[in-house]
Amino acid sequence: MLKIRKPRAVIDRKALVGRLEDIATDGALLDQKKRLAALGALKDAYKRGHEEVRRRFEDEHGRGDQCVRENCYLVDQLVLTLFDYTVTHVYPARVKTMGEHLAVLAVGGYGRRELSPQSDIDLLFLLPYKTTPYSEQVVEYMLYMLWDIGLKVGHATRSVSECMRQAKADITIRTAMLEARYLVGQRALWDEFQNRYKAEIIAGTGLQFVEQKLAERDQRHDRLGDSRYVLEPNVKEDKGGLRDLHTLYWIAKYLYGVSDMRQLAEMEVISEQAATTFIKAQTFLWSVRCALHYLTGRTEDRLTFDMQSAVAEKLGYTDRGSVKGVERFMKHYFLVAKDVGDLTRIFCAVLEERNRRKPKVRMPAAFRKRNLEGFVVEGSRIAVAHEGAFAEEPVRLLSLFHVAQRHGLDIHPDTLRQVTETLQRVKGLRSDPEANRLFVEMLSHPKDAENTLRRLNESGVFGAFIPDFARVVAQMQYDMYHVYTTDEHTIRAIGILNRIEQGKLAHELPLSTQLIQKVQSRRALYVSVMLHDIAKGRGGDHSEIGAKIALKLCPRLGLTPEETETVSWLVLHHLDMSRTAFKRDVDDPDTIKAFAGLVQSPERLKLLTLLTCADIRAVGPQVWNGWKGTLLRELFYRTEDALSGGLSAGSRDARVARKKEALGTTLEATGWTRADIDEHMARGYPSYWLTFDTVTQQHHAELVRKAEREGRLLTVDSRVDEIRGVTDVTIYAADHPGLFSKLTGAMSLSGVSIVDAKIMTLTTGMALDTFSIQETDGSPVTQPDKLKRLADTIEKALSGRIWLERELAAKPSGLPSRTRVFKVPPRVLVDNTASKTYTVIEVNGRDRPGFLYDVTAALTRCGLQIHSAQVTTYGERVVDVFYVKDVFGMKVEHDAKLRQVRETLMETLEGRSARSTAPQRKKTAAAE
Repeated sequence: MLKIRKPRAVIDRKALVGRLEDIATDGALLDQKKRLAALGALKDAYKRGHEEVRRRFEDEHGRGDQCVRENCYLVDQLVLTLFDYTVTHVYPARVKTMGEHLAVLAVGGYGRRELSPQSDIDLLFLLPYKTTPYSEQVVEYMLYMLWDIGLKVGHATRSVSECMRQAKADITIRTAMLEARYLVGQRALWDEFQNRYKAEIIAGTGLQFVEQKLAERDQRHDRLGDSRYVLEPNVKEDKGGLRDLHTLYWIAKYLYGVSDMRQLAEMEVISEQAATTFIKAQTFLWSVRCALHYLTGRTEDRLTFDMQSAVAEKLGYTDRGSVKGVERFMKHYFLVAKDVGDLTRIFCAVLEERNRRKPKVRMPAAFRKRNLEGFVVEGSRIAVAHEGAFAEEPVRLLSLFHVAQRHGLDIHPDTLRQVTETLQRVKGLRSDPEANRLFVEMLSHPKDAENTLRRLNESGVFGAFIPDFARVVAQMQYDMYHVYTTDEHTIRAIGILNRIEQGKLAHELPLSTQLIQKVQSRRALYVSVMLHDIAKGRGGDHSEIGAKIALKLCPRLGLTPEETETVSWLVLHHLDMSRTAFKRDVDDPDTIKAFAGLVQSPERLKLLTLLTCADIRAVGPQVWNGWKGTLLRELFYRTEDALSGGLSAGSRDARVARKKEALGTTLEATGWTRADIDEHMARGYPSYWLTFDTVTQQHHAELVRKAEREGRLLTVDSRVDEIRGVTDVTIYAADHPGLFSKLTGAMSLSGVSIVDAKIMTLTTGMALDTFSIQETDGSPVTQPDKLKRLADTIEKALSGRIWLERELAAKPSGLPSRTRVFKVPPRVLVDNTASKTYTVIEVNGRDRPGFLYDVTAALTRCGLQIHSAQVTTYGERVVDVFYVKDVFGMKVEHDAKLRQVRETLMETLEGRSARSTAPQRKKTAAAE
């Protein structure tokens, strides 16, 4: 047990007892004043002790093991002193009956001597029989004093027999009593409690207890999310946290009577290495929890975004090169969570195996031991035949997982232990052709590749076999967009690809489901998914570094030169399709030409589409949506068309003619005259006919005709598109400078997110703008009342009846306040090469209400006309891309003008310019 350093500096019990003696014997003090004086002495001792423990913790950059023990020691001494004072001076000793004796026990975490700074203390007042007036007085006095000191006290008063009854009936009470620790009082009661607990509760119930605690653990994981890789983990309750370690401790203590995991190693139930890993993980998690408690001043166990950087600083994590201190800290956290996962999986399974009920009948043949490809199978578990199997034939370290994958088997926990202890032999397998063949087969196997790779990762084999992968294990990116660590994201992406191939995501990813059946480079595709983020966290462009890694690694894995070149190309360009779809105007022929020139072949286009979809889908549960799928499909089809020669001027004219003819036929069938049809056809420029499908164009035609006949100055129409996951809001109004900004401001004020906008000016000077909007959770806006309020807000904004600047300034941010810790450096990029006709301006900044309104208003103040815009949100980061011209309809190329645009936008992003009512012409885009 950890020794308390300089205990009298934490609390000088001798001095405290002397002070209380003086108070008790001061005849000039009345009882109430004596209580207040005694409370003051105890309170002062606790305050000074609490401050001393905190000072030690902060001076030493967070020794969690010392902190919890010293806090426990402090409270122990207070409780002992208070008890003695109570029974000696407040309710002085007299001849007690047997029923008036009592003992005070610490239970729960306090019983384990794990007391974090803001944790509750749980006390059990143990009686021989029922409560007596005397014991009731003692308990009541002690509790009120402890509460008045400022401690949060949970308590129970029970006889020994009541304890046994309740422990039998309730697993939570049974567990709390398992951790009971004697503090003060009649020791004979404590001895009776211990003896009866062992005889009446523990005896013969070991297996039952193990099963209940493992079921309890599984239920907790299911309730909180069965992943140890979450953005804001709960240090105590989440998977890989302290509660998982507690489960191990409870089981070990219940079955073996140990109070320390090293005792379990001495009994050869677990290895010394496992015991050391347990203690290190526990110490780290204690340190994190204590830091959280000190920083927040409350019982806070969740590592929220704002707390992560503060805890990292308190524990001494500093920046190293391009890696932030908070990222180093969170990587350490996730590695520890992984260690806890390894311990709980192996240890709990070993205990379950050792203590499972012996069968009373002969097992069916299917559950008897049998040989399978050199391994032993019993029931649903595969194992090695003997302890030295991996040393004799190291390639079994991979074939074990290969056989388990193909036959749908679990791996015996003792075999997993041997794998972990033999990892040093994996290094010699890196150049083994058979080992590399097995690895690639597991990676690309149609059966459960994701879980097989996760097993390889959690056992350490993955990182040992692919050292570059080991560098991204438990690596996080400190933002709100990336939900998982890099290794977990990669494994999930492979799982997504696997499910696409099996047709399980056909409804969500219809194009990908079709394409994967047509690709010729299937093996290269799976390897590229594994390697696409392999170089993250190294500084520099991870795509470029990853492409170089692929060139070296793929031949080792047994890929052909052609496959190697394909993998390297895919890794190098794995972000380019999403960048083009979400940040460029796919209606601009130059965008499609540039992207087609990049991919060059239909096979590469298919592969890049599949990699992109799997990558985005695996970022997090709320990242992929129907709108992103629509944008990627549109880019795919247009690029496919371009690769087959579909972008020529003649082809473009022919497409416009076909679209007009299709609409004309549809309108004629609904009763339109030829003259009305011709009049409507004359309203649209070529870009209009190439942007919308015939169904939408028919809707526009009806909307425009109705508005013209009724003489309406403004029409706002809404339609829910469930397939695309958006609500399309079409506005028909007279075009004028500032229209786009006012519309975006009105929508922001209404609490909707713009994910796309197609902005058209007709030949009549009227604007026909279609915004695709969503709720903030990514679902379509469907409530009629909300859509009506949106239309009313648009009308008020365009008529000047509301002041958008003021209203937006008063609107609270949609992001939680704890996310303010994320800083997004403002950035403005100008590109005059992406389009022959337009200047492309990219703006990066932190998300907030009215962001798009502010930026578009700033562009208008610069005299720019917005033709189109793409809007994408990555967590707290917004990326807006605008296609613009100057007031003369030309690209913006003059240096002085470009400098003015950059400076004006930077002032807006940095909050150095007031919001301005103004605006412009446009077409916006894709966000989230």
